[in-house]
Amino acid sequence: MTHDHHQETSRPTAEQTEAALNPPPGRNGGDLVVETLQGLGATTVFGLPGQHALGMFDALRRSALSYVGLRVENNAGFAADAYGRVTGEVAPLLLSTGPGALTSLAALQEAAAASAPVLAVSSQIPTAGLGGGRRGYLHELRDQQASFRGVVKSVHTVRTPSQIPSAIAAAWESALTAPHGPVWVEIPQDVLLAETRLPVVTALDATPRDLEPRPELTAVAAHLLSSAERPVIIAGGGVVRSDAAGKLLALAEKLDAPVVCTFGGKGAFPWEHPLSLQSWMEDRHTTDFLEAADVLLVVGSGLGELSSNYHTFKPRGEVIQIEADLGKLESNHAGLGIHADARAALSALIETVSERTDPTAADAVRTVLARVRERIAGQDLGLEQRILASVREALPAASPSFWDMTILAYWAWSAWPGALHSAQGAGGLGYGFPAAIGAAAADRTKPVLAVSGDGGAMYSIAELATVRQYDLPVTWLIVDDGGYGILREYMTDTFGEATATELARPDFVALAESFGVRAVRTTPDSLAGDLARSFASEGPSVVVLPAVLRMFAPTHL
Repeated sequence: MTHDHHQETSRPTAEQTEAALNPPPGRNGGDLVVETLQGLGATTVFGLPGQHALGMFDALRRSALSYVGLRVENNAGFAADAYGRVTGEVAPLLLSTGPGALTSLAALQEAAAASAPVLAVSSQIPTAGLGGGRRGYLHELRDQQASFRGVVKSVHTVRTPSQIPSAIAAAWESALTAPHGPVWVEIPQDVLLAETRLPVVTALDATPRDLEPRPELTAVAAHLLSSAERPVIIAGGGVVRSDAAGKLLALAEKLDAPVVCTFGGKGAFPWEHPLSLQSWMEDRHTTDFLEAADVLLVVGSGLGELSSNYHTFKPRGEVIQIEADLGKLESNHAGLGIHADARAALSALIETVSERTDPTAADAVRTVLARVRERIAGQDLGLEQRILASVREALPAASPSFWDMTILAYWAWSAWPGALHSAQGAGGLGYGFPAAIGAAAADRTKPVLAVSGDGGAMYSIAELATVRQYDLPVTWLIVDDGGYGILREYMTDTFGEATATELARPDFVALAESFGVRAVRTTPDSLAGDLARSFASEGPSVVVLPAVLRMFAPTHL
């Protein structure tokens, strides 16, 4: 792919020159921020105002940007993360200085782990207070950037109004360059408030750099796959982020190779396809099958803890790893490492592999899945499976779902048929509900599902006000088991009893209703119907399911 347009010199028209020489009065640095975001293609921004950031927020009312304000900065970050995941576009996140900025860190860690393109723009204390001493400004940090460098992809600083468009454009490009991820722009308060006569910012070019595979590496990979006896593919989140599911399907069918999706890669391959091993990554039957492959193609996954059955996976064949994140390349398993965007690399492989036919591949997949079902059937887990099936039955096919770190979500990672979004990248609590708000802001025409436990729900209760204020079509399922259910199970299994896992909690139905949000208490038998009614109704709703669920036990070595 060429970028000839980068070399083009565009001469302004007479009208453009006139507009540039006579910008409208009353603009400041905040206007340059929102004009730049609009020029780059943003339509929706998330955030929470603060004293030093008011210049940005005042400028919003002079712009065409749609603003969604959440009640906690971390939740605003989760909303932006989800917007970026479902649209593939950059999600701007406007934040204040110090405490406001720092409160977003856990959300930005999740965005980094999940490769979600979030562009955080934070204010900073006035420039007079920067560089060395402590001036005693409200919200002041010794080095605010240092708090973010270890979390985000890139940090961009602004010290004059003229630097704003270029810094935001550079951050935008970074966020969308594979691997996608969160970026950070910092602008002092006085720069945001400074009156400017700079021309209105119009369209900018922030085309992300292509990350193409080296052809000699894809040639070797194609040879290995074409001559393999038992090739298998592991599809990770990189396939989803690069919109490469169609390429993956074409390659798998050309090779007759079974495909398993990691939890982050759910939706990368059709669930019911004859070659689909689905997502039973925590099952030893799946792990054994992957280990037996003579050539294993890993696309868009670092084979981390959850994707390697807690690092028990020991491949015996050749490993080919396609990964855009250089730090993940061959970090867990040596092999043929190809540093590339998943879509570009899969395209190259489709063109260069030889077609192979394996009449045993589909049978082998059926055998593995039958063994998984048999194992689950022997563990008396009918309630959990019934609840998950009820949720799937009720959720409209086109609706996205967002899952907090809770037992039902851990089930969904393996058993939910198809795509879902969860916080399993970094594993922090409180993701599901604010993330669903971000997805609903991206598309208000279809209902969105959020799933939380009662412990995780308490992280995001404040956002009931947000979902009501913007009248967003979010249905929030809260599975109330009286505590941190998965930690209770872990501690009981490890120590014989649980500590610090039992929680007092509110009447979630009454609490939701106090925000003006419809709510109902349900049972496993009435869950599907109550959810279906919520999805069919306009605006937000809460469904509370009192239930104590258990995790399935994987087979052991």
